[in-house]
This record gives sequence, C-alpha cells and structure tokens, in this order.
Amino acid sequence: MYHHGRAVGARAAVALREDGAMTAIISVPELASDLASGTPPVLLDVRYRPGEQLGFPAYRKGHIPGAVYIDLETELAGPAGPGTGRHPLPPVEVFGAAMRRAGVRQDGPVVVLDQGGVTGGWAAARCWWMLRWAGHPDVRVLDGGLAAWIAYREPEAGGALPLATEVPEPVEGDFVPRPGGLRTLDADGAAVLARRGLLLDARAAERYRGEVEPLDPVAGHIPGAVSAPTTDNLTDAGTFRSGQALAERFEALGAGPETEVGVYCGSGVSAAQEILALELAGIDAALYVGSWSEWTAEGSRPVATGPEPG
Repeated sequence: MYHHGRAVGARAAVALREDGAMTAIISVPELASDLASGTPPVLLDVRYRPGEQLGFPAYRKGHIPGAVYIDLETELAGPAGPGTGRHPLPPVEVFGAAMRRAGVRQDGPVVVLDQGGVTGGWAAARCWWMLRWAGHPDVRVLDGGLAAWIAYREPEAGGALPLATEVPEPVEGDFVPRPGGLRTLDADGAAVLARRGLLLDARAAERYRGEVEPLDPVAGHIPGAVSAPTTDNLTDAGTFRSGQALAERFEALGAGPETEVGVYCGSGVSAAQEILALELAGIDAALYVGSWSEWTAEGSRPVATGPEPG
C-alpha cells in the first residue's frame, strides 16, 4: 500500500531557486559561494559504502570545512529485525535528534554529500529523501560529492578548495520531523504498482537478472519490476545527467504522463538516488524502503529472474 504524504503522479513540480536552479542538487561552485555567504547551509557528510569502513574514519582524514558526519547505519536507519529490510527507517525521534545535533534548523538550508564516484549519491540521497520525507523544505545534494569538491579548481586562482580535519561543534538545531512529505510503499503496494504502474529496480542489472546476489539470501527481482540501475543516472564524472536526459531515460522505461512510479533497491539506500534522479527529471515517485531485502525476508513472496519483468 501507499503510505504517508502527497499523491504520486508522473510529473513533479521541481522546486526552483530565485536564479532558476533546481534545488534538489547543488554544484561545487554554488556550494562554495553559499558557504562564503551570510547564510551558509548546514553541511551533512554521509559517506558510506556497503561492507567498507568508509564513514567516520574517512571523514576524520578530510572533509569540507564545517561538515558534520552523519552515520547511515545508526542515524538514517533503524535496527533490522524479522521481516524488515536491511535499512528500515529509524525511529522518528532518533532521526530528529541526529539532525538537531548536526545543527539542522526547521527552515534553514541543508546540503548533503557523500564520497561521490560510482556509488555517488546513494547515501547522500538517503539523507536528502529522509529530510524531505520528514518535512524539511530546503535540502540539496552536492552533485558529484566530495570527489567533485576535491577535483574542482577555482577559475581565477586555480587553487583547490579547502578540506578540514577538525570536527565541528555546531549550535543545536530545532528541526522536528513531520513524516509524510514524500510517499513510501510497503511490499503489497510494490507488488500492485509493478502491475498497474511502473516499479523500477535501482540495483545493478546482474542482480536484477538474478545472476548474482552479494547481500541478500535470494537472487532476482520483484515480478513486474523494470531494471533501472542507478549508474545510468550519472555522467562519467559522477555527476547527475541533465534533467532532460534523465526524463528521456525514464520515459523510455515507461514513465508516461499518468504513470504511477515507485522505486526499490536492496535496502532503500540506492533507490533514494533514483528518486532524486526522477525528481530532476520532473517525475514524482514513491520509495519502497524495505526493498529487496524485505521482499525476500519471509521467503513466501514471488521472485522473477532473467532480463524481463516477469
């Protein structure tokens, strides 16, 4: 079933800043300018990669000055249990406390980043999605992540942008989550949407086909789902493709003007990046948070394999 929030339609009104730029992402030069302004955004560093110790140790070695580390496993996800996916939503009070600790204010701007690269935007988009779901009005993802910040050279001086090692101590924020800003799906809703609308599988194509499954006990995909790997949302540089290119991609996959769209992945993390890409394309979509790890947890739900939806 669908839960929490606004109706899912094919076209979403992508919010614009006064200068016309899309608010879902922010470029490195835009962020550098905003950080130097009188109203800098709160920066959240959510570096994460499944199975690797990428997070806080890497953050301590170097991060954008002022960025606060957020732990995906404990602050953007709750404990996994029987019948849940690997990254269920955390208790609302846990998420709210983490955001306030990081200095997030009710109406103040927030920018989220992760490491960038091939898995770029997965963790950052999970945080972006959760803030949007929880009612925050002004949150963006750094396009290209930390990798883009490090690679950038200032046009005039040609110098690199700074990195810091000290851990900031921000003034506590006042953000109180109000869930319902974005739609979610449960397993039953995902099954229905796969037949009556468009359910996108954001995992790698070989996982969709059931050829490999590195994380969950069963390989394959939800019957009726369409393969849409997140890697196809990015350029070779690890930044998001243009809104027009993304719109053409998703329309080719079946996102018509009246199509209801949903997305799942392995555990509700990389699918958030797909939700972000869909928003850049002007397409509204629901997230199946439990995703494949929840779908297969009970062992009784149907599974399809091969390149076709099934």
